[in-house]
Amino acid sequence: MKKVIPALLVIALISSCKNESKPEPITVNYPVTAKVDTVDNYFGTEVKDPYRWLEDDRSPETEAWVKDQNKTTFGYLEKIPFRNDLKNRLEKLWNYEKLGSPFKKGDYTYFYKNDGLQNQYVVYRAKGDEDPEIFLDPNTFSEDGTTSLAGLSFTKDGSLAAYLISEGGSDWRKAIILNAETKEIVEDTLIDIKFSGLSWKGNDGFYYSSYDKPKGSELSAKTDQHKVYYHKLGTSQKDDELIFGGTPTEKHRYIGANVTEDNKYLLISASVSTSGNKLFIRNLEDPNGLLIPIVEDTDSDNYVIDNVGSKLYIVTNRNAPNKKIVTVDASNPEAKNWVDFIPETENVLSPSTGGGYFFTEYMVDAISKVNQYDYDGKLIREVALPGIGSVGGFGGEKEDRELYFSFTNYNTPGSTYKYNVENGEYELYWKPDIDFNPENYTSEQVFYNSKDGTKVPMIITYKKDTELNGKNPTILYAYGGFNVSLTPSFSIGNAVWMEQGGIYAVPNLRGGGEYGKKWHDAGIKTKKQNVFDDFIAAAEYLVENKYTSKEYLAIRGGSNGGLLVGATMTQRPDLMQVALPAVGVMDMLRYHTFTAGAGWAYDYGTAEDSDEMFKYLKGYSPVHNVKAGTTYPATLVTTGDHDDRVVPAHSFKFAAELQEKQEGTNPTLIRIETNAGHGAGTPVSKTIEQYADIFGFTLFNMGYTELPNQSVLKEFKE
Repeated sequence: MKKVIPALLVIALISSCKNESKPEPITVNYPVTAKVDTVDNYFGTEVKDPYRWLEDDRSPETEAWVKDQNKTTFGYLEKIPFRNDLKNRLEKLWNYEKLGSPFKKGDYTYFYKNDGLQNQYVVYRAKGDEDPEIFLDPNTFSEDGTTSLAGLSFTKDGSLAAYLISEGGSDWRKAIILNAETKEIVEDTLIDIKFSGLSWKGNDGFYYSSYDKPKGSELSAKTDQHKVYYHKLGTSQKDDELIFGGTPTEKHRYIGANVTEDNKYLLISASVSTSGNKLFIRNLEDPNGLLIPIVEDTDSDNYVIDNVGSKLYIVTNRNAPNKKIVTVDASNPEAKNWVDFIPETENVLSPSTGGGYFFTEYMVDAISKVNQYDYDGKLIREVALPGIGSVGGFGGEKEDRELYFSFTNYNTPGSTYKYNVENGEYELYWKPDIDFNPENYTSEQVFYNSKDGTKVPMIITYKKDTELNGKNPTILYAYGGFNVSLTPSFSIGNAVWMEQGGIYAVPNLRGGGEYGKKWHDAGIKTKKQNVFDDFIAAAEYLVENKYTSKEYLAIRGGSNGGLLVGATMTQRPDLMQVALPAVGVMDMLRYHTFTAGAGWAYDYGTAEDSDEMFKYLKGYSPVHNVKAGTTYPATLVTTGDHDDRVVPAHSFKFAAELQEKQEGTNPTLIRIETNAGHGAGTPVSKTIEQYADIFGFTLFNMGYTELPNQSVLKEFKE
């Protein structure tokens, strides 16, 4: 038996690009999702979990459910008349050469490059004026492009390299070690590495981090004891030395190790959650050197950005919510001995080093500003940037005389510039040759009031000739958590959306890092509702100011942003026409029981903390707040079956609840990408298909039967 719900997409006509007749009805045959009698008890309150069985990612029943759901979803998407037109336009616009900033290692200059539609970027290198050669081509790692390069680390002299690969989008990695000159593999592959970089100690070996493999599914079982190991070249991985972690009485869920540029010190960062860390240092020149604590609590975020001999330069938000840089001697590095080097300002600091200088990037209302300082703390200059937007780069080794930085914003494709550290002059190094004219678009920043009166910034980007008549298809995208800052950046997908007359709006919600630790902490635990209120107020601003209206508004977000969409659409289903939650954290009572989810407790709290915290989480948890008899917006849930960051069970259970309880004809579908994870390393071919489906679903459910901007289609078809 299958539950049959006709999804009659009878929506008000939107301008001349729509057919005068009503769209043909689409009948959606939702697969029946079985229920179980699982009941949990939280502080005396019973909570049913009828779809608990979908948490078992290894069961044949779950596998069959995924296949049935995808059959239903793709059956629907295939009926959207302009789906292929969108895919073709995305492919054409995507097909331009993309180049990363060069970096020097040994005798070679390396850079990442994609010819256009390659699934993965290729690593090239050149010696002097010689023609570049391929160093690593991840497109050869697997036939379908789903095995990606997830990290690359060289020794100081550039003679050895180690790189990480991810298979099927998983966070679990393998490490492969090369003779960089010959590109020959020099020893056995290391396995079971997770949430880790690779940091070399001279040419002898490197440090990496991982968890013990869980007893259950490696894609969903809990992992909360991170450890740092040292791998000595020429030895077996089973003999790798445990450096830090693994103490039963003290769990650290995220531990990182790195060696200073001069190979003098090992630095260890240890965190219980995604915010706050302990910091330790070891003198590698002392054979009997011990790990000495720099910071022994997790009340602040701290890392060593550089050193000159025993003088350490530490970036911290300890007693400085917007971050500052301090100095201290490695022999006595406790916080009581810190001296301010670059003090805290009213804007959030994100520094880098290169060429013997510090470069301090500041976020001023989520827009970049960069200053250059010497190692005495003297301001050399403010770097005059190419425009208003986001910069990245300004990193390198001390001896580099030229550095590179990138610049982008929502309507400007990223370009790379070569910067002279001595005189501050720079020149364009590379600019993309793309079939998109930024001059036809505008980005404006507005400030609106949230429910409690807090001012929230939002950047709105659209075609210059757009009429603000309330009838523009609009995507409202946000994140709002984990101290993550959304700064302006170009997206090919969003360019195609705007080409079609779409508006793209990004508010900087509380919970993010745009205004420092105070802004982050204003959106955590029992203040999480502030984030949803900020998002709702952004939608209301767009409607009130006639950028769009309810009928033409879609809300979108991924991961913590998927939670944002799920919570918003269940609290205010009347506010939007379409909801697009991606890889979302949807079950707030059980998120901490999967993979490394327990580390997110700083932002969320857990249902086991207290009765108050349990009730607060249950009050907004998307899975627990889908109500029967409610008309929810047309919803396309997206996830990956190999997502071991936010396990797909979150999305599975949310989709099952929606399909059971949706009132009316709006479709509630789930698109499950197979052999894919949380997003990183996704092949270009799959990404294009995802955008075509998401945008196609969105416009179709806004009432469009053909694309709004047919002139673009005619141009590229010709």
